[in-house]
Formats: sequence, C-alpha cells, structure tokens
Amino acid sequence: MPLIKLQKLIIGSVLIGFLSAFLGIALKKLTEHYEEIFSNQASLHPIFIFVFPIFGLSVIYFLRHYLFNKKENKGINEVFESTGSRTKNLPKSKIASHFINGLLTVIFGGSTGIEVSTVVATATIGSVAQRKQNFFKEYKTELICAGVAAGITALFNSPTAGLFFVYEVISKKITRTFFITNIIAVLVAFGLVYLVDEKPLFDVTITTWHLRAIPYFILLGILAGINSVYLTRCVLFFKNNLSQIKSHYYRIIIGSVILSSSLFFFPQLYGEGYHAIKMIFTNPNEVKISTNLLYTFIGIILLKPIATSATLFSGGDGGVFAPSLFIGAFLGLFVALLLNTYLKADIIPVNFMVLGMAAVLSASIHAPFTAIFLICGLTNDYTLFIPILFVCLISKYTAKMIYPHSVYSYAASVAK
Repeated sequence: MPLIKLQKLIIGSVLIGFLSAFLGIALKKLTEHYEEIFSNQASLHPIFIFVFPIFGLSVIYFLRHYLFNKKENKGINEVFESTGSRTKNLPKSKIASHFINGLLTVIFGGSTGIEVSTVVATATIGSVAQRKQNFFKEYKTELICAGVAAGITALFNSPTAGLFFVYEVISKKITRTFFITNIIAVLVAFGLVYLVDEKPLFDVTITTWHLRAIPYFILLGILAGINSVYLTRCVLFFKNNLSQIKSHYYRIIIGSVILSSSLFFFPQLYGEGYHAIKMIFTNPNEVKISTNLLYTFIGIILLKPIATSATLFSGGDGGVFAPSLFIGAFLGLFVALLLNTYLKADIIPVNFMVLGMAAVLSASIHAPFTAIFLICGLTNDYTLFIPILFVCLISKYTAKMIYPHSVYSYAASVAK
C-alpha cells in the first residue's frame, strides 16, 4: 500500500475511533441518567409501568415515520447487508435514528439494551467514512468494523472485546488492513474512555476460585446454553410468526401489553436491567434462598426473553447483549443458591453470577472470546479468566447443538 494511502487510512481510523467512542459514551451516559429517573418514577407511581412503554414505542414510531423516512431499524442485520454488498451502504440517518430510538426504548422501559443501537450507529460512521475517499471503498468492511469495535470498547471499557466482537460476528477474517484500522480505532476509543474516567459497570470483588467447582461450571455452561437458545427462539418466534401483523398500532399495543404486564410483576425487567444486576451484586454471598426468591428468579429468567422479544417486535430498538448479561447474572446466582442449599456445594455465588453473564452472552451471540473479555472489562478483574473461558465454550457449543443459529447468524443468513 502506498504511503499516502496508508496515512489517509490511519487518519480515517483515528477519526472513526474517536467519533464512535464519543457516540457510545454519550449514549451510555444519557441512557443511565434517564433510565434511573424514569424507572424510579415507575416504582413510585405504578401507573407509569403501563404508560411509559406505549408512550415510548409510539414516539419511536412517530420519529421513524416522519423524521427518518419510514426506514425501519433492522438491527445488526443492516450491518450484515452493508458488509455483504459492494453497493448497499448504511445511510447517514442511521446514526441519529439508532442513537435516539435506542435511548427512548430503554428509558421508557423497553426490556433490551443500547448495544445493538451503538453497533449500527458506529458502523454507519465507518460506512460514511469509506464513501469519502475512492480508495477507501475497497476497505469498506474494515472501516465499518473499526467503528463498531470502537463503540463496543467505549461501552464496555474493553478494546479486546471490541476487536473480538467484530472478528467473531461481522468480519470472520483478519487482513492487514483490518488489523491496522481496528487496532487504531480501539486504541483511540480506549484513550477517550481513560480521559473521561469511565468506571467499570459492575463493582465486584472476586477473590479466588476452586478446582472442585469444575463440575458445577460444566452444569452452569449447559444451563446457560439452554437459556440462550430459549432467548434466541423467543426473539425469532416474535419476528417470524407474528410478522403477519402489519399494523404498527396493533404491534405497539400488543408489545406494550406484554411488556407492561411483565414489568408489573417483575420491575427488575425495566430497561437494560443493569440496575437490577448491580443490586444483586451488592452482597450475593449473603443471599439466603426462600420460596419467594425462587419464584422471583424463575419468573425473571423465563420472562426476560419474552419481554425483550415483545420490545423488539413492537418497534423498539435494541438487541440481545444486555438481556443476555441480565439473564446470565440471575441464572448464575440462582444455580449457586440451589447448589449451596441442597447439595452443600460451598461455591461462591458472586463467581457464578460473573460466569453466568459470560456464558449466556457467549451462547447467545456465538462469540465466546467477545464474552470473555467483555465480562472481564465490565468487572475490571481477570481472576476468573480460566473458568470464564471454560463455561463460554461449553455454553456456546451446547447452544449450537440444540439450535445452530444465534440471533446474529440467523440475521446474517437472511441477509444473504
């Protein structure tokens, strides 16, 4: 590659990395701030549990219909369509539409997260950049991946997770240009994260783990794989079997009823659910099992995929990242409490929460190394690296044996 082209590519990667990281941090900060305000109001005045979802989804539909040229947000499928075609590009409007609609979905109770909104918005930054220089067009996929990698880095404080995500889910291959552009983008993104002093999402103290817990790790990995398939099938069931409902109004009403009913019985399902994870991370090793707690855990684990699917079906913006982490945390604590209570296993609940988050995410997106480094970045702790690797591989291959597709790979096959 001529030096002048390399210089332009480096400058482009720096700009993509900065803009994508800035967008990711801004969306995360705004979502955290307003989700806390709205969820608190919903807990104080339960009527808002029924008002917020239908209002938020209606506003999103209005914006999509009148401001964003009636272009539906199809999630990561849009990225696959763009990288799989020489001519199809992500329009500039996708930056604003995914940013705004992702924010509105979560703060008004939509049971999903901002990760996929960030992925598509930052992919669009890369897509726009590659259209600015003729020779950039041959590096379209690499520049789109650079935007996504920087966005993931900003969201989860982990440049390694950003790199593995674009490799495992989007690119599937590494070229010299991919390496240069994506390394530069994530380093710039991580530098911005450092400058704004972003703290790990979860404040967790992990001390050690024991070899005698390996059989229980295997059990957790298998259960996580099964749960991830349940999440995937729920999302695809709503997407495929309810697609005959063409009226957006009916979709909003049906989705809102399902979502509001779920939130009424289990407020922990509101939004991303990170607030609920932080709550159970407070002192999980002291939690004692009870009948009410068992019902709560089972209800949350079973209803979260349905609430997420209803949110996406009715026009909400989001994906399975946050739901996977949410389900994994509650599943891990649930399994640990059962094993300690009934089998006297003497395992560490906080460890199983962390392992559960990684395992369900790994199986849901079929990207174990993304899950490993993402969870280590979220907790800023690598003590459990070996057990996380173990459960992530088990959960992924358990899920693939039961059902070969993730939501992402299914979308990719449809895009082709």
